Amino acid sequence: MNRILTSGDVTTIRLRSDVEEPSLAVATIRTRPDVTAGDGARPPPAELRPPPSSSAPPLRRERTHVTLTLPPPTKAAPAPAARPDEDLQALARHHGLTVSGARPPLPAYVRELWARRDFIASFATARLTAQYSQARLGQLWQLMTPLLNAAVYYLIFGVLMDVQRGVPDYVPFLLTGVFVWTFTANTLTAGTRAISGNLGLVRALHFPRASLPLSLALLQLQQLFLSLAALVVILLCFGEFPAWSWLLAVPAIALQALFSTGVSLVLARLAARTPDVSQLMPFVLRTWMYASGVMWSIGSLAERGRFPHAVVLALQCNPVAVYIDLVRFALVESYTAANLPPHVWALAIGWAALAFAGGFVWFWKAEETYGRG
Repeated sequence: MNRILTSGDVTTIRLRSDVEEPSLAVATIRTRPDVTAGDGARPPPAELRPPPSSSAPPLRRERTHVTLTLPPPTKAAPAPAARPDEDLQALARHHGLTVSGARPPLPAYVRELWARRDFIASFATARLTAQYSQARLGQLWQLMTPLLNAAVYYLIFGVLMDVQRGVPDYVPFLLTGVFVWTFTANTLTAGTRAISGNLGLVRALHFPRASLPLSLALLQLQQLFLSLAALVVILLCFGEFPAWSWLLAVPAIALQALFSTGVSLVLARLAARTPDVSQLMPFVLRTWMYASGVMWSIGSLAERGRFPHAVVLALQCNPVAVYIDLVRFALVESYTAANLPPHVWALAIGWAALAFAGGFVWFWKAEETYGRG
């Protein structure tokens, strides 16, 4: 770009900036003194004219060229452009927004669950009411299902296989084992469907996902209470009357509920990622039931000497067998402390604490992934 600044006819300044070569800038200053009228220039005013003299030489035209080299123009370095995701994150933080479905810290997660305790209880009650709504007998199936299972087991193991030999009060022994085992088996089975069976709810609403397996475990606990009421009536019919030892059934069932809930949380996470887990559970549960002494006495194996002592001890320390033994010890008079494994209460507390704490933390670690597969 060229710019010419003129101050009268005396001085001309031309600034030249080469666009194609921004590193070069030239300023040229030309000065021209006044010349004589003969040169076509305007004569100076009279007061500035020198006195005439014959000896004065004529004025000469003089030009002075000054060339200045200016430093090249500097350009400010452009600021690094912020990434779009960083702008959105800053905007979200400014307005107090959080990521949908983000995993909160563990203490905050526990507080959210406690704040939704009414939802957990209502969900369990609603599912319990609707579970047998299409059946003619309705809620009676909650009592009839374990009773029919006990009748089948008694026919097969008590009559045909004669397992009841050497086991006093075999019917109360069998019914107690069946009712306690049914609670654990149903809780684990429900846990495999806690997330995969409620995907619509998981994807539509924001809430702690652990609410679903916890509510299903509470549902099974409610069913157990109804079954225990029927069990008490049956025990009275077989001559087992209430005693102070019956109170021991309360902590035993509470510890069993913690253990079953913890394992159901583990299965809920596994089944949410791998649905095939729910197809394997019937085979796993059936094997676990036979190894837990539901229909037969584990202690009788040691007396017969058919298995090594280490195998018998491992079967007795099986967590489900521990809880069944504790409930039998509380409700059945003929089931004495001699039938219990050593340190049985320590085993019960340890299994419950390990399963519930470990299962809860492991389920919480995958909170962000549920319903997004």
